[in-house]
Amino acid sequence: HSVSVNATTQRATIKWQDDTLKLSDILNTIEHIGYQAMPFKANEVELRNKAQNKTFIKRLGISGILMMQIMMIAIGLYFGAFSGMGENNKLYLRWISFILVIPIVSYGALPFYIGAKNALKLKRLSMDVPVSIAIVLAFSASAWATITEQGEVYFESVSMFTFLLLIGKFLEFRARSHAAQVSANLLKLMPMTATRVVITESNTQVASGTEHTSSVIKEELVAAKLLVVDDFVLIKPGETIPADGVVTQGYSQVNEAMLSGEQLPVNKNIDDHVFSGTINGDGNLTVKVTKLSNQSFLSQLIRLSEQSQAHKPKLAKFSDKVAQYFVAIILITAIGTALYWQQHLPEQAFWITLSVLVATCPCALSLATPTALTCATTRLNREGIMIKSAHVMETMPKVDTFAFDKTGTITTGEFSINNTNVIASEKLTIDDVLALAAALESHSEHPLAKPFSKHRDFTIHASHVEVHSGKGVSGIIQGKNYYIGKPSWLIAKLSNNQDYLSASCVLVCEQKLIATFNLIDEIRPDAQELINNLKNKHQIVMLSGDSQKACQRVAELLSISEYYSDLSAQDKMLKLQNIQQNNKTVAMIGDGVNDSPVFGAAHVSMAMGCGTDIAKSGADVILLNNQLASIHVMSQVAIKTRTIIFQNYLWAFGYNAIVLPLAVSGNITPYMAVIGMSASSILVITNSLRLLKNQNSRK
Repeated sequence: HSVSVNATTQRATIKWQDDTLKLSDILNTIEHIGYQAMPFKANEVELRNKAQNKTFIKRLGISGILMMQIMMIAIGLYFGAFSGMGENNKLYLRWISFILVIPIVSYGALPFYIGAKNALKLKRLSMDVPVSIAIVLAFSASAWATITEQGEVYFESVSMFTFLLLIGKFLEFRARSHAAQVSANLLKLMPMTATRVVITESNTQVASGTEHTSSVIKEELVAAKLLVVDDFVLIKPGETIPADGVVTQGYSQVNEAMLSGEQLPVNKNIDDHVFSGTINGDGNLTVKVTKLSNQSFLSQLIRLSEQSQAHKPKLAKFSDKVAQYFVAIILITAIGTALYWQQHLPEQAFWITLSVLVATCPCALSLATPTALTCATTRLNREGIMIKSAHVMETMPKVDTFAFDKTGTITTGEFSINNTNVIASEKLTIDDVLALAAALESHSEHPLAKPFSKHRDFTIHASHVEVHSGKGVSGIIQGKNYYIGKPSWLIAKLSNNQDYLSASCVLVCEQKLIATFNLIDEIRPDAQELINNLKNKHQIVMLSGDSQKACQRVAELLSISEYYSDLSAQDKMLKLQNIQQNNKTVAMIGDGVNDSPVFGAAHVSMAMGCGTDIAKSGADVILLNNQLASIHVMSQVAIKTRTIIFQNYLWAFGYNAIVLPLAVSGNITPYMAVIGMSASSILVITNSLRLLKNQNSRK
């Protein structure tokens, strides 16, 4: 019915009619075109990636060590050609190189052979095809020259570009396996077990002879995935809710930051809905399950995210557009060269044909992008910026719109006390009321209680403390009853104090209001600088799930004219897609689970390093340093990377345009072809290394 492939995580979502098509047929067909498919299991994927990682390191280690030995021998052969080296010594060094290169071309180059085989199976041409042909022919010709003691050898060239291209393959694998591993961890948001409440009825006979029916309530620990609709589950304080449902008993606050990205807990009472993956506060809840685990809100959110990533806008790379034609031209030219010289100079036909393949081998072309991206990625890693997707460097210079989440992105997600008003003097100072508040709040785990911890005075102790879920804390300090919490809970009991309902929390002593506190979510210190830098050339939008009032405050402080509040995950994605319809290239910056779907729809997505795993798995970029100013650094490095890549392509094509006619006409020997091809690759790599230079990119 449909197949959706996520190339980053290497997972395919397939829908089919089970009565007409077997899963084994699908798996066999996928295997036939060169891929190994099996039902997804997070643990197995992790083990398989670790095994592949070890194999890659072995290939790199063996190829690198042997390449260095072969290059040392090649230096001796180069100097020997001009200093009259004896034939016996020359032959000895060739045989040593021949033995050393065998593991490289057989074991080290195996990924290229597999890639070429798979491409040819699908009747396509990829870079692996001419690379494999060149490796095999160059090795074969060198082996033949060594055995027959005639002609030139190219062992150093074969080992060098095999090793360099293998590094590119390894880096690509590491990036993909990391993304797949983090993506698999999304499943860990779901708890493994749940406490199911089972109500059974039993009949007992009383003295009067009548039967009395009583209910027996039992608790049993079951696997969360076995919960079915209408089951009752008990969620204790601090536990993760195992399924979507409705509260039937109890009152608590639930931290839904994993879904909404907002830190403030949400009050949950009877008949309120709760969602799997969210964390219960300090109250006991009994919940009636309304949806199966695979139909839960979190499962739908993950599926939405994967669908968005599968339909990510693809900005085609230059090399992808020309690779098919370039490879085809090389192969056709090599065949034509072989046929022509076979008729005119048969004894030189093979060597001239090999010169064409070696001299015009697309090594420089295939290294043009990977080396530049690798150097740029290393440069950005020094700045605390991790690039997960190669297209970022190409897309960033084209971005004209930046969309920001609010909480945890523009703001720190950590609350601070912005203002404290002492209402009843009684010789109390601001420090005094903060110390009293801290003594009470030290017994609470509520996010709004944390800012008071720095004002803790350990000479003040509260006794008979009671945490009122969703309301506040009460206790006795120095013989007096104190309360701290929501204004609606405390001020409503007092007269003529309605003016303070807008406060974040209040402190009451013996039914008398003594202080009010205003808490705010701090804006990141570098947010203003970044917004000011971006506003000149870019459109700035804020997309948040927080309230209108909170969003308005942040927007006014940062002079953001366009902002949207109270948005769900899907609402954010729709808003972003509406912006894209105006031919805008959008970068999205966020930190929560609800940002993951919109990450998939954005051209470039960035997650804060302090964000959730699900956000970081769906992002193209992770700001490990949690600094918004890094976005400006990345933009500048991306622009320079694009310039370097263009220069690399210009040289690669310019070199091939010059050397191809010379090779076809027989004016370049295989020996010269090796030097030219090697020099071409080294020039591209050296040019890319300029990206590693430390520069003050913030200016």
